[in-house]
Amino acid sequence: MRIRDILEIDFLILFAAVALSVFGIFFIYSSGITFTGALVSSEYLRQIVWASAGITVALALSFFDYKRLRNLSPYLYLGTLALLLYTCLFGRTVNGARSWIGFGAFGIQPSEFAKITTILFLARYLDDTRRSAGSFVRFLVSCLIVFTPMGLVLIQPDFGTSLVFIPLLLVITYIAGVPLRYVLFMSACIALTGVLTVLPLWQSYILRRALPMVTALTNPRLIAVAVLVFGLIAAIAIFGYVKYRKKYFFWIAYGVAIIVFSMGSSFAARRVLKDYQIMRLIVFLDPNVDPRGAGWNIIQSVTAIGSGGLAGKGFLQGTQSHYRYLPEQSTDFIFSIFSEEAGFLGGLLVFALFLFICMRLFRLMKVTADAFGAYICAGLAGMYSFHFLINVGMTMGIMPITGIPLPFVSYGGSALLSAMIGIGLALSIHVRRHNR
Repeated sequence: MRIRDILEIDFLILFAAVALSVFGIFFIYSSGITFTGALVSSEYLRQIVWASAGITVALALSFFDYKRLRNLSPYLYLGTLALLLYTCLFGRTVNGARSWIGFGAFGIQPSEFAKITTILFLARYLDDTRRSAGSFVRFLVSCLIVFTPMGLVLIQPDFGTSLVFIPLLLVITYIAGVPLRYVLFMSACIALTGVLTVLPLWQSYILRRALPMVTALTNPRLIAVAVLVFGLIAAIAIFGYVKYRKKYFFWIAYGVAIIVFSMGSSFAARRVLKDYQIMRLIVFLDPNVDPRGAGWNIIQSVTAIGSGGLAGKGFLQGTQSHYRYLPEQSTDFIFSIFSEEAGFLGGLLVFALFLFICMRLFRLMKVTADAFGAYICAGLAGMYSFHFLINVGMTMGIMPITGIPLPFVSYGGSALLSAMIGIGLALSIHVRRHNR
């Protein structure tokens, strides 16, 4: 790498990632302090090691030509699939999910790295098929590429991490020129599936009275009949479109297909979800349903954020964390501690840094001459933004608790290393953005 190339490194995006990592180390340290002032956790020391390793990896990747990963991407993708399968069978169970591979005291979470390899392989496929494959085939194969690792993560079961694969698919395929109707179809199916999954839970635990339309969503026979009827309507509409080429036939089939897919998926979801995952959805709708049980996390998190005020209570002066009211406070709820001690202004700074990273990635996506690099940037932006929105949203009580960490900030070696690998790829692409 030449001196001129070193000067081309985007140190601003690296600085934003390092700043977030430093914040994370400080507040992971704070999470280990009790109300008596005693330090009861050494997590911050391990986080310093992982952050140092992550920054080193990011800088090393900036010297590495990311285009060499193009030919390696299928092998990296298949390798992480093998690791995910091994994890499902022989992995270590943590917090109800068999999502870790342990080597003595050392452990890794393959699903974190699967997100990066999926981005690389999907970017390669979409770049290779820009002019050869039909738009529907491109989207179908893209779904297969993404849903395979997503399914293996869901089996563990790690519902939160599996959700991260969805924005990767939607953002990259849209940027790659897949017609908007396919992207909107998938988005509508996901949204409607979520609504249909939650409605029966809302009826049973919050409304506490039966509504015929909602009750029907839990009846297998009624769902089977509905799917059959809607499927017949879709088949007739498709026949009409093929024979008469009328647009309204296409849109009838389009809308009915969303309903059929969503009804089937929501029914399956209610059968697959574990009890604790169901309770997370219920307390998201109303934390006071179980204030001392499943709703405790949200209530204490919102209390911590609200008590921080404008400028916060000061570093190491938080009460919710030091009195151990917040569970998983160094991982899932690290933003709650940050907001309590740094206040609204501190939270705003975290917002600004994540926004800067995502905007920088989208800008890089536009100026990069190589489509493969542009698609990687799109996937990384989708990954970081989704992680941020879900994690911060759940600490504020406006998103369900899913166990998704806050990139760079939450405690965890695998999550931090994968986030830094993404930054390293962005640095490499920025240095070579004018090269085809």
